[in-house]
Amino acid sequence: MKNLTNLNKILIGLTALGCMSVVAAVPSAQAQPAYGSYVGVGASFGFTSGNTAANESSRTSGLVAARYKFLELPVSIRTQILIGNSTAVVPTVSFDVPLNFDTDVYIGAGVALSNTVDTTPVGNRNSFVIQPGIDYTVPNSNLVLFGNVIFAFDAYRNNPGTSATSLQTGLGLRF
Repeated sequence: MKNLTNLNKILIGLTALGCMSVVAAVPSAQAQPAYGSYVGVGASFGFTSGNTAANESSRTSGLVAARYKFLELPVSIRTQILIGNSTAVVPTVSFDVPLNFDTDVYIGAGVALSNTVDTTPVGNRNSFVIQPGIDYTVPNSNLVLFGNVIFAFDAYRNNPGTSATSLQTGLGLRF
């Protein structure tokens, strides 16, 4: 009986080894980051205020977003324009990581160009930004759902050292 148990273990091991060799012989398909560049529109929501009296209308704005995807590299150039009481432009360079064929996540770095008196969702002075986000290409269409967070460091003129955080979301059209 003991010999039968050992034989079963050996057969299971050989079967597993055979299955792994078959899987290893099949070329693997790698997911590509969500293909294509896009232009989109959406909204931006600021979560911080560098002023003592928060101006709620300055913490929400319209959004125009663009992404240019380099097809041979996992890199994109992105720009977000936040339009409200004041305007801020946030250009970044991102490193894109595919999750599957339709979805990729990214981390970008750049600047927030917001040298105004009025507050925007990313502050009211030029600052360094980190931008993690996600792009989802709607299957069988040219539509892209996107979302990201912008962390702008030392973003407020009247409050040195205060960071701004904002959430952007929208819908883009691939080209």
